[in-house]
Amino acid sequence: MATHSIDSNTGDTLAQADAPGHRQIGAKTDESAIAPIPVAILVFPAASASVIFGLYDLLLSVGRDWPLIVSGQAGLQAIRPLLVAADSGPLTVCNGVPVSIDYALADCPPVAVVCVPEVNIPPSEPMAGLFDREIAWLTQRYQAGATLAASCSGAMLLAEAGLLDGHDATTHWAYCATLRQRFPKVNVHSQRSLVCSGDDQRLIMAGGGTSWLDLTLFLIARLVSVEAAMQVARLNLIDWHQIGQQPYARLAQTRQVEDALIARCQVWIAEHYRSPAPVTAMARLSGLGERSLNRRFKAATGLSPLEYVHTLRLEEAKQMLEAGDQPVETIARDVGYEDAGFFNRLFQRQVKLTPAQYRKRFRGLRLSLDGPARG
Repeated sequence: MATHSIDSNTGDTLAQADAPGHRQIGAKTDESAIAPIPVAILVFPAASASVIFGLYDLLLSVGRDWPLIVSGQAGLQAIRPLLVAADSGPLTVCNGVPVSIDYALADCPPVAVVCVPEVNIPPSEPMAGLFDREIAWLTQRYQAGATLAASCSGAMLLAEAGLLDGHDATTHWAYCATLRQRFPKVNVHSQRSLVCSGDDQRLIMAGGGTSWLDLTLFLIARLVSVEAAMQVARLNLIDWHQIGQQPYARLAQTRQVEDALIARCQVWIAEHYRSPAPVTAMARLSGLGERSLNRRFKAATGLSPLEYVHTLRLEEAKQMLEAGDQPVETIARDVGYEDAGFFNRLFQRQVKLTPAQYRKRFRGLRLSLDGPARG
């Protein structure tokens, strides 16, 4: 089954969702004869209220709120969101907010889509056995033809179910290395903010943070229409994350590793990544040949020694671009690159922005936040 990753602007991406075979509500349709499309939102204690209620509110607004703003009269509701959980009754999620549940999993009626919010469990902690009932239900719904749409680290549940094996996937950038290591059959796209894969493109995954907004717009375009999704975007001032999530990513592979020799190398390279030949120096420190070091380092961290060095250097470069106005050539040299042209190409390949573009986006954000914070 072919898969595709989505990394484009709002209009083009939503147009891909508005394709033949998707259920549409358009100008030639008798909307009064169509019941709202049922969409389940899975709730569990490790989820957060912001994503659950954010999904709920945006889905509930489709078809209803735009006419209210434009003409003063609410339109017909196009989507019916349902809050479902392992058991009925109220449930308190990870940030202490109580959530009223509409249906227990066993009682949930047929739905077109199941939305899976993020899982607030550290990437290093195992999830096996924690969500057995939810995973069994997700598998059952997928086999029955429903689309599964996971936000952020919620993709980990799809992986635990085995549904992502052999398919493209994405998740929050901090969980991408964990997803690769635990589920080597999954093709992880850490740079994407949205990926569709699986049978009939019925596995949809958004990256980290507020990319659940992208996920919701895409679902609305697929279930209802592109115009409906654009109306929701206009009403709520939602921008599409067209550059993906790499510009926002930070090094997530710094956790303690079990291999004591590699952990020692990590400690050393954290202070010496500017060295002109850091991999050779690490090999000398470890007493291993470079091929043996490469094999053990990648097994322990998910990155080769050289990839790890580049990542550390780019992390430092990001901080310098955000915090000051030094020339890019100076920053390149300060983090260990004599060739500023190579640094520029590497930065753009890994971060998906040039250093100048990164500075414009994130230094401006930092200054905008710093001024009000200082009063």
